[in-house]
Amino acid sequence: MTTAAREAATPNMASHPKPGLADAWRDASTEAMRHLRIIPRNPELLGFSTIQPVMFIVLFNYVFGGAIEVPGFSDYQQFLIPGIFAQTMVFNSSFTAVGLADDLSKGLIDRLRSLPIARSAVLVGRVFSDIARTVLTFTTMVIVAFLIGFRFEGSVAGAIGGTVLMMAFAISFSWIQAFIGMSVGSVEAASAASFIWMFPLTFVSSAFVDPASMPGWLQPIANHNPFTRLVNATRALYNGLPPGEHLWWSLFWIAAITVVFAALSIRRFSRVTN
Repeated sequence: MTTAAREAATPNMASHPKPGLADAWRDASTEAMRHLRIIPRNPELLGFSTIQPVMFIVLFNYVFGGAIEVPGFSDYQQFLIPGIFAQTMVFNSSFTAVGLADDLSKGLIDRLRSLPIARSAVLVGRVFSDIARTVLTFTTMVIVAFLIGFRFEGSVAGAIGGTVLMMAFAISFSWIQAFIGMSVGSVEAASAASFIWMFPLTFVSSAFVDPASMPGWLQPIANHNPFTRLVNATRALYNGLPPGEHLWWSLFWIAAITVVFAALSIRRFSRVTN
């Protein structure tokens, strides 16, 4: 078979009409369901991803709770738990990088690209399926947090608003992870690259301690950390306090990260699959 004949026989997304928004959303939903159907077949992955944040809650609360005092909070639990919630959602975004790297290494994305589906459906479907998995983990963490004494001391609207804010932040970080997953050469590299930058981001913040207790040169970094803005806003909403400027900064970072890295990810996706 000649080269021209092979190219004519090979389906290519460029030969299909571009789908509209409704078609793109349907394609992304189908792709998300494909990933979610895998969870019952691999319960160990969901189990281990749930055990880690539960361990963080229990260890930080009982090991450090008696030694750490935070101004404005009589109970360390009320200060700690929102930070662990936020950290877990950010950490769970690493599934996006690992999953995309795995699909690329197996050639699965090339096969999806040959179908008449929206170009963005593969990425959007992956991101939202990982968020669905994060919701399951978050539900387990809330149950454990209540068992050790944590309470939503603010309004119901505040609790819902803080949770939605964390979910939106996790979605924005999933786009960073999507870009990482398509930029590295293997699943192992994606696993390492997706975590290495999140540890300083989440620990040099107000998630576990007041930044005022840090060295002077580190305090400005912690105070202006986007993750600190998220944790402070969520903590205030959960405890019935005014979130102030932290809410607006969190929304800014969510929008900025999503716009920049969604565009970079889609562009990278087009390059690696051509």
